[in-house]
Amino acid sequence: MSTAAARRLRIADYTYELPEERIARYPLADRSSAKLLQYKDGEISKHIFRDLPDLLPRGTLLVGNQTRVIHARLQFTLETGKPLEIFCLEPLQPTDYAQSLSSTEPVVWKCLVGGNRRWKSGLLRKTFPHGGREVTLIVERRTHDAESFAITFGWEYDTPLSFGEVLEAVGTVPLPPYLDRPAEADDRQRYQTVFARQEGSVAAPTAGLHFTPEVLQALEARGIEFAPITLHVGAGTFKPVTTETLGDHVMHREYYSATDPFIRRVYQQLLSGKPIVCIGTTSLRCLETLFYEGASIGQGDPWVAEEDQWVATRKQFQRAFNLSAFTTLMDYLDATGEPGISGYTRLLLTPESELRVADGLITNFHQPQSTLLLLVAAILGDDWRRVYDYALANDFRFLSYGDSSLLWRWGART
Repeated sequence: MSTAAARRLRIADYTYELPEERIARYPLADRSSAKLLQYKDGEISKHIFRDLPDLLPRGTLLVGNQTRVIHARLQFTLETGKPLEIFCLEPLQPTDYAQSLSSTEPVVWKCLVGGNRRWKSGLLRKTFPHGGREVTLIVERRTHDAESFAITFGWEYDTPLSFGEVLEAVGTVPLPPYLDRPAEADDRQRYQTVFARQEGSVAAPTAGLHFTPEVLQALEARGIEFAPITLHVGAGTFKPVTTETLGDHVMHREYYSATDPFIRRVYQQLLSGKPIVCIGTTSLRCLETLFYEGASIGQGDPWVAEEDQWVATRKQFQRAFNLSAFTTLMDYLDATGEPGISGYTRLLLTPESELRVADGLITNFHQPQSTLLLLVAAILGDDWRRVYDYALANDFRFLSYGDSSLLWRWGART
């Protein structure tokens, strides 16, 4: 396990043939009726998602991402009659997601703009109904870099109206580009998990889409606890690796937060020796980021996961213990009085990484040549091919609205 070896990984070795007809364009009518593949100690078995409570040992801690997808895609018509799309990525002023989405004053967001060359004036207006009255959204293009723009959003309304409410009223659900269809009315509800609470994502943590209140109740009855964290999924999650080797790929960053009670609960679970299973790659990246943040604070070089995508292969952390890392986080919170740990992570997990906290992962089936598939390979090693071949041969549905899997790492505490 080394950074040099991770940089040399060829993305061509992490591809497979995904037929178009295997991409799930729509969700199933019943969330929990999706197929569920389990990989455990080299064995593969086929189940239904609602069987999950029977597959997890009693006392398992489930970590789930409580982020909520915002209506980040905005459509405009220019004076020329040409269309223009603005895709909100993350807040710039204020930078805090909750403050920005609850703001009743103008805000600035980092955005993608489709059709920018046709946008001559840099100023747009759009009128829409809200509460039986008309609202005028005013959009101004500001600075830009190679890929995105800073956009100011203001609105004219005679009573307080938050930016989150504006997006809910005028924006649309940002479905993944590979679904190749516009968002429909049902997507407003189906492209959210039943435990979504904190607004901020521009893509759903799709592993959680299979859960229902009934499944959560069955898990609780079995003595399996659900612990929420937050990672606001960015559009970069869909960005394929286009470089020949991983060393030239720049990992996207995403905002995460974990409360003091969550960190202490994970510490107690580690002490107990019982398994920790993450619902989705975003939850897993967040949990593993917390380990590296704790380890880096302990070494006097905090918050490395925001700047260093290769932190999971750095030799300085290979002998760090997960209990010590979480003890350091708890000591830090005691000393500072902060309510939790938050920041941005660029953590890249690959077959050259080792999971430091999680024992298992619930996840959908991911795109070829993606960092998400690399993360799966970090758990399964070369057996990721066996798993995906099995899924293809047994009519599993792929990608965001597709079927699910429960993947245990070798030696997991089960």
